[in-house]
Amino acid sequence: MDITQLYQLFTEHPVISIDSRKINKNSLFFALKGENHDANYFAGNALANGASLAIVDNPEVVESDKYILVDDVLETLQQLALHHRKQFNIPALAITGSNGKTTTKELISNVLSKKYNILFTRGNLNNHIGLPLTILELNSSHEIAIFEIGANHIGEIEKLCQLALPTYGLITNIGHAHLEGFGSFEGVVTAKTELYKFIGQQLGKVFVNICDDLLTTHAGDISRVFYGLDPSADYRGEILQHHPFLGFMCSENSTAFEVQTQLTGAYNANNVMAAVCIGRYFGVSVGDVVNAIAFYKPQNNRSQVFDTGKNHLILDAYNANPSSMVAALDNFSNYPGDRKMCILGDMLELGEYAYAEHQKIIELAKNSGFEKVAYVGEHFFKHRFDDPAFRFFADTRLAAEWFADQETSGYTILIKGSRKIQLETLVELL
Repeated sequence: MDITQLYQLFTEHPVISIDSRKINKNSLFFALKGENHDANYFAGNALANGASLAIVDNPEVVESDKYILVDDVLETLQQLALHHRKQFNIPALAITGSNGKTTTKELISNVLSKKYNILFTRGNLNNHIGLPLTILELNSSHEIAIFEIGANHIGEIEKLCQLALPTYGLITNIGHAHLEGFGSFEGVVTAKTELYKFIGQQLGKVFVNICDDLLTTHAGDISRVFYGLDPSADYRGEILQHHPFLGFMCSENSTAFEVQTQLTGAYNANNVMAAVCIGRYFGVSVGDVVNAIAFYKPQNNRSQVFDTGKNHLILDAYNANPSSMVAALDNFSNYPGDRKMCILGDMLELGEYAYAEHQKIIELAKNSGFEKVAYVGEHFFKHRFDDPAFRFFADTRLAAEWFADQETSGYTILIKGSRKIQLETLVELL
């Protein structure tokens, strides 16, 4: 069966399922292989649970004409997504970067939704599986598509762009993230700027933070729109307040307007300005831009600020790398509060750089004047030393046991670490 024949079946069953336990009725089930399972062996369950057809690549599991045998299920899913994407001639914005891409994507989506019916990446479905699934949700009612693109090795962004076919691009920043996969910071730069190269080849347009010399250099002569905290930007902002939440005076040409957010941290300033820029570029009214940003509240352990009755928490435990950790600590050192505590979790996927990068963060936290710092995870634990103000725990379970025995109240607490460390499980103890 070629891709056009499969696409005809997709038009009859335009919903995709990949988990045999969570089947959408009358969907197409794609039997993808994971690290710990092979969904070919669950295709029968998927059909029994309501899938119309199962796409598999193991001939041994085929039992009826309800099975469609292909050479490679993942490649077939991607090619189906590409075929579907080509049916839509609408603006498509791809967003990537080392930090802030999900928050930026959500802010932009909130703003553009004020004027357009948009499709945007849900959660962080931004990889070689999540992106095709998002593309296959496109329908004739959508006017703009926003695709978040993640990567942990060189060449991945280029390949994902070839599926999403973006006409617009945004790189939030380029930092020290996923060094294990990219090999070096230079590798990160090469990988992230694959988005610029693709947009340039398509004669598209990129939105660039004018304050980021690395991005402005690599954008080169591609058609560009500049935003940022600089008077020379096309869409420019000035921070009016940092705490408890960011507030801005924004301007374009001779128009000026205030933007209030529910986001903390100077590191979110460029994310907000990207949303202002793209919203206004696509004709969203100033009032709608202001309202969309004002009502956006971060979720899912990203820059969440709240009081527990015992402590004031800044929970930013969805992701962490050296660049975002430094930004979070710098912001926290200027955050109001007399008694400050940090709970910092390991930064993952750093490879040979892990030891040195964790040591740098320890030194930065030590020199920032915080009353207490707790380091959680095997990487931090390798640097442990004796000092009652600095605690080291090999994992979150041991940290939880220690905090359960403490009377921790009256603190302003930053919780920052990689998602797999699960620092959010400490919140109920604080």
